[in-house]
Parts: sequence; C-alpha cells; structure tokens
Amino acid sequence: MYLDPNFRSFHADSIEQERVLAGLSPADRTTSPKECIAMVLAGGKGTRLAALTTLLPKPAVPFGGRHRLIDFSLSNCYNSGIDTVGVLTSNVCFELDDHICSAGGNGLQQASGAVYALAPAQCKNRRDSYKGTANAIYENIAFVEKFAPEYVVILSGDHVYKMDYNLLLNYHKEKGADVTISVIEVPWPEAPRFGIMNTLPDGKIDEFVEKPPHPKSNLASMGVYVFSWAKLRDYLEADEADPGSSHDFGKNIIPAMLDKGEKLYAYRFDGYWKDVGTVESLFEAHMDLLANRPAFDLQEMDWPIYSTSPARLSDLRKTIGRYGHSLISADSSVLGEVETSVIFHGTYIATGAQVKNSVIMPGAVIGPDAYIEKAMIGPGAVVRNGCVVCGGGDTPVAVVGEKAVAFPAKRRLIFDKSKSVCVGA
Repeated sequence: MYLDPNFRSFHADSIEQERVLAGLSPADRTTSPKECIAMVLAGGKGTRLAALTTLLPKPAVPFGGRHRLIDFSLSNCYNSGIDTVGVLTSNVCFELDDHICSAGGNGLQQASGAVYALAPAQCKNRRDSYKGTANAIYENIAFVEKFAPEYVVILSGDHVYKMDYNLLLNYHKEKGADVTISVIEVPWPEAPRFGIMNTLPDGKIDEFVEKPPHPKSNLASMGVYVFSWAKLRDYLEADEADPGSSHDFGKNIIPAMLDKGEKLYAYRFDGYWKDVGTVESLFEAHMDLLANRPAFDLQEMDWPIYSTSPARLSDLRKTIGRYGHSLISADSSVLGEVETSVIFHGTYIATGAQVKNSVIMPGAVIGPDAYIEKAMIGPGAVVRNGCVVCGGGDTPVAVVGEKAVAFPAKRRLIFDKSKSVCVGA
C-alpha cells in the first residue's frame, strides 16, 4: 500500500459542495467503484496510556519491537484484499501521517493499494479534532463516495490482532445485515471498558450498551464493523443534525439503528485480540509475544504484519536466556543483560545494566548499572546511571514516559500518574 499524496489532508469544507464537484455527474466523480473500502479511526488520544502518549497519538505507539499499533489494522486490510483505506487522524495528526508516509524495506507502501491520511479541518490549524467517531466518518462522506462502495469496514487503529475481514464481510452478506459488529468474550472485570451486547441464537443483536457500569454480558465489541454504506450514510447525516449527540458509534449510531429495528448482527471472533488502551494491557500484550508458545506471533508469515519501521522483520531476533525469551532488534546496542523483554530499534543498554520483564521502546537509553524490571521505557527516554525502575504494588507496571529522564534515587522508582514521571516509591 502507498499513501496517495493528493489525499494527505483530504477534507471537504462543505460536504454538499464536494458532492457536486463543479457539476460533474456521479459517474465522473467516482474512481473505479469498490465493493468495500476501509476507514481506520486513528485519532485516539490514549489518555489511559499515561506518559507513553504525551506526544504520540495512541495508534502511533510502538509495539512488538518494530511496529506501531496502527500497523495491525492496515496489514489486516491488505492481507484481506481491501486496497483502499482511509486513516482518520486527529490530535497529533502529523506524527501519525509521518508514520504512514515513511519509507521502509517492508513498508505497507510496497503493497498494491492506497492508504489515505484524512485529517480534520481543524488539524490544518493545529487544533484537534473530529467531534466523535461518527463525525469522523461523516466529515469524509465525500471521500467514501469517490469509490462508490457497497460496504464500508470501520476499524479502530489501536488494537493488536490478526483478522481476515473477508470472513466478516461474507457473514454480513449472508445475514443480510445493515451492520455487523465483530465481538469477543472478555473477562468479566474488563467488560465495563467496552461496548457490550446481548444476542439471539442466530447472532442478531437485541441489546447494546456502551461501557455499562454493570454489564449483563461479557460479549464485547472489538471496534470492528461492517456497514452497508447507503444505510450508514443516512444515520450519519441524521446524527450530525442532532445537537444533543456525542457523534459516537457506540453511544449514538448503534443504539439508533437498534431503536429503528435495523438488522444488526454479531460476528464472533475466536482469535487473539487485545485492546491495549491501558499501560497494563499494552505491557501484557508484549509479554504475550514472549511465551514459549505465544498466542500471537509477529513473525508468522502466513498473515504478515507489515511495518514502516526502519527495522526489518529479519532483524528482530528471538533470544532464549536463563529466565525466558526476548525480542531484540538488531538495530540496537545491548551491552548489558536482557531477560524476558522486548527491545526496540535504536535503543542503547549500557554495560552493567539489567533489563528484566520489560519493554524498551525506540531510541531509549539505559545507563550503566541501571536496573529495570516490569517496566515500560518510552520512546527516547533516558534512564540514568545506576537508576532503578521497577513495577509492583499499586503500580504493577512502572513507566518512564516518552523523552523523559529518570534519575537515580535511594528507593525504587515507580510511575506517578499525577506527574507522568518516575519518582521514589
């Protein structure tokens, strides 16, 4: 896939003006019709990821030694044969645009298709953002209609999973659905974080509640939808006209469609899927990669996860030490001891340093005799000589934020959420 430079900041100041396009007929206004295109919602601020996303939008957060979170949705699209993808950026939009555009040996831009970065109008003036997930699609109706799709796949850009969207699309067609939501059973304690639904035996959704405090079910939305475009467009336009709406799919569009008796179905997914919206879940997903028999393997080539990272897949090696496996980028300098950890490209781990059960993100520097355990060290962060950074207790995972500096202290360091820095425990 490549990024079409003509659409890097595509935005219609007036949707109706863009529809008429100087009087051209509908046939003249569209490119080759597509049965299905994808729209990736990539504007999440990632407030629950604390200091890791101080400067990064959540979909741009590094993952697995050589990827960013958005690579999973984009790669799933390419592997599923969906060759037209709009990425709806927001917040720190240019950081994410640079990732999509950047060159790389295994980059998505080599695949045959196009990825379009669709920034909101406010982003041009360095203000964010779309008013909500539904508004993000509404503001890009003109973009969607250029391809005249029958179906639109709408995805979150910050989940870790491999999925063939063709299976989801075929299920949607078989059911004659207006919308199909991919779902997965989550642990009951986590259910209040998600859109939760109840279904009939045939998979038809008869109840949907966004982030209920007391859920009746643990069947959660994965943030993966297939909509019949003509139907969705009607609801987007009605929602935009409602001044009381949050302009959100989970809070407004899905409930409205249920209330009107539209055909909504749940597609049960049985593979690995992780919503990495918290520090703990992002850490757990990295540790999942290091299991003896990992539930999720980035190095399997039957469904490759592409990247625009400068690190090549072949340069990410899995090592076996006394205490378990590690993933270490060849484009890193490791002079100290590493056990059961993920080490990204461009990192430096000095002589005498020890890193255990941790994630060291791109460009981080770990000084001599530093001790890191159960921690996430953000991009460009520095852990000074002899510094101790350990998770535990009320803070299961310690964090040194993006471009932050951790200094030595007499006591161990943990992450202080109120200050987004490491302090003495």
